Amino acid sequence: MHLFNHKLCGAFYSRQVIKVIAGLSNSNINKVLRIAKAAELSQATYIDIIANPYLVKLLKSTSNLLVCASSLNAIDLYNCMVAGADLIEIGNFDNLYNRNIYLSKSEIIDLAQQTKHLCGNIDISVTIPYYLPLHEQVELSKKLESLGINILQTEALFIKNKHISHKLKVTDTIFSSVNSSSLSLLSTRLIANAVQIPIITSSGINSLSSSLPIFYGAHGIGIGSAISQKNSVYDMSNYIDNIYKSLISMKCVNSLQLQDTNLSIF
Repeated sequence: MHLFNHKLCGAFYSRQVIKVIAGLSNSNINKVLRIAKAAELSQATYIDIIANPYLVKLLKSTSNLLVCASSLNAIDLYNCMVAGADLIEIGNFDNLYNRNIYLSKSEIIDLAQQTKHLCGNIDISVTIPYYLPLHEQVELSKKLESLGINILQTEALFIKNKHISHKLKVTDTIFSSVNSSSLSLLSTRLIANAVQIPIITSSGINSLSSSLPIFYGAHGIGIGSAISQKNSVYDMSNYIDNIYKSLISMKCVNSLQLQDTNLSIF
């Protein structure tokens, strides 16, 4: 694992990364600041925002939070890096999905190469689109790793999963939580077995399913709507802390399993 930001590296190494997504079409400064305050008051690792240099500068001047800027434009990402972003992300595909636009594997690789060339020594994350066949997701992940991309993120089509659950008349909260993130978890498992760089699992993650990605090979989770739907900064912060406790619990379980395995050898 090679990350330029030492604080970020420590969080990924411990597999306790919580990425708070402030809404990548959200340019409402007040809303972003409320989410950022909740993230700063809790155990969040970093906040992911729309690639807006002014917003990056504002957050860096008002908090100690690590800031990630997301865009599909290499110039926008470069400008945010200059403005002080701690890491950048090639993502925010939702805006394209809403216009029925889907980037090909080669287009994502070209964008990653452009961004790497422009931005140089900063941590770069790339979202692996859910719509690619699984074998192409793995191939793309390997190629991105070879280009020097530092972090990968998996996703799922959360709206589609909610629709399926509704058709099946699913009312069980736990089942719905797992179902909504299942595609992202599957991608996480396959990609984790193919690359050495850290993975963030996103889409449909909430407090009930937040520990599952670690079991599937992720180093952390990305969570957005489950936080932004809360009514107050206190509620948002408390929700993030509950997720962090869940990640800590999973780490303890993994440690106990490892101890049992070592004892069984003797």
